[in-house]
Amino acid sequence: MYAMNLLDTTQFYKDCTLCPRNCHANRYTLANGYCRMSAELSVAKIYKHMWEEPCITGEGGSGTVFFSGCNLNCLFCQNGKISHENKGFVMTASVLSESFLELQEKKASNINLVTGACHIPLIVNALIMAKKDGLNIPVVYNSSGYESVSSLKLLGGLVDIYMPDFKYMSEELSLKYSKAADYPEIAKKAIAEMYSQTGPAVMGDDGLMKKGVLVRHLVLPDSVPDSKKVLRYLKETYGDNIIISIMNQYTPVASVKDHPILGRKVTEDEYSRVVEFADKIGIEKGFVQEGEAVSESFIPNWDLVED
Repeated sequence: MYAMNLLDTTQFYKDCTLCPRNCHANRYTLANGYCRMSAELSVAKIYKHMWEEPCITGEGGSGTVFFSGCNLNCLFCQNGKISHENKGFVMTASVLSESFLELQEKKASNINLVTGACHIPLIVNALIMAKKDGLNIPVVYNSSGYESVSSLKLLGGLVDIYMPDFKYMSEELSLKYSKAADYPEIAKKAIAEMYSQTGPAVMGDDGLMKKGVLVRHLVLPDSVPDSKKVLRYLKETYGDNIIISIMNQYTPVASVKDHPILGRKVTEDEYSRVVEFADKIGIEKGFVQEGEAVSESFIPNWDLVED
């Protein structure tokens, strides 16, 4: 039986410092902080996702849970309905635990927790309950990278795979696009904590990732030099001990259609230059994307909970 004890979540939500914003909101009074979330767990979608990296998706699909709310405010966010508008439905940790087990019964490759920074204590409790009841597939924590080390420590022993973004190395871009000038330093510390928990990436005979860190970097328009800095940092810091996914799926959503930079696609030349740089500096464990994903058809329908 799983030995960890459930958390008393009150201490976290009365004076919330769960994320790097440290806004000290009392989430019980609905005087919400930066993420505008209450002390209740809010979930937008639960389904088997077939379009993650191959080592995450597998044949069964990734058992994905999208949480409402976000501690970033990215101008180009594809999931604005849940991250900015906080679309979702209230769920207890116990019901979430049951959802994990249902995904396992449906042969999901893993449990994939997307943007859960606002809800970590309740996620912890749901995982503890599920593991006590037989959850044994890998748990993936899918993150923006803007995480507090103290909160990540709560997940220690419960998460097998961390899948953070590393969006920017530039403080200027971080402030301009995500309203978080400290993003680069926060992401560095967060990924270091994630790696300290999991160690080097471990792959199974079935081609699925079993343990470790997979860092995603989304190439943005007119940002090739910054992308190169992100990749160089990851290579020099972690070598071949992590997996790096260089993403070519930037989608100019309606909110940025008139933006002078973000209003256009990433060009084939821009993406190629980033991939060529990765090859030049010796990144061997990673993923690149062929073609492009610039249609809103790639953005989930938040009105559904699918099988």
